[in-house]
Amino acid sequence: MAVLVKPATSEFEMPRQHMTETEFVAWCDEDTHAEWIDGEVIVASPASATHVRLVKFLLQVLDGFVRLHHLGEVLGPELQIRFGALRHRRVPDLFFVATARANIIQRNHIEGAPDLIVEIVSPDSLARDWRDKYLEYEAMGVREYWIVDAMAERVEIYALDAHNRYARIEERDDAIHSIVLPGFFLRPDWLWQEPLPHPFTILRELNAL
Repeated sequence: MAVLVKPATSEFEMPRQHMTETEFVAWCDEDTHAEWIDGEVIVASPASATHVRLVKFLLQVLDGFVRLHHLGEVLGPELQIRFGALRHRRVPDLFFVATARANIIQRNHIEGAPDLIVEIVSPDSLARDWRDKYLEYEAMGVREYWIVDAMAERVEIYALDAHNRYARIEERDDAIHSIVLPGFFLRPDWLWQEPLPHPFTILRELNAL
């Protein structure tokens, strides 16, 4: 098996080495945050406090909304998503799988495209989140893709159109309304507050409590 050395090569970039998918699955334990891209292993840099807080906040809000409306399941950020056709294993920050598609949830990974994926941009993931994953998730049929960039205080949400291409969901009345989660909307201003709003406050605004 290939041995992966994990020290950083620069301030924001971790080293990349190669493994087969079988080697990667055997090597990548619960404490290792890494993705496998057609044989190449990408180890993530440690997350910032801002990143962790945003993931926690969005997980609580999305999970609360989805549970109340019995829409499916919100998972992340440890579970891998396997895109077999591309030979990729990704680890999004958050994702949603609708009840009707619960069969894609396997014991140790998701087999195929979730209905919605959320990525919180980090300094070492700018190109991956805004370009690589955008094109990949579009091609694999992820119905909705959220990109949250706290550094730029920017959030964009894309949904597949009739031609299976991503089209941006435009903000209206200071909110972006999800297509995949009917009745759910995201106010970008929520994400830039310090401290972040209490999830119960947001769920009440969403009429979910």
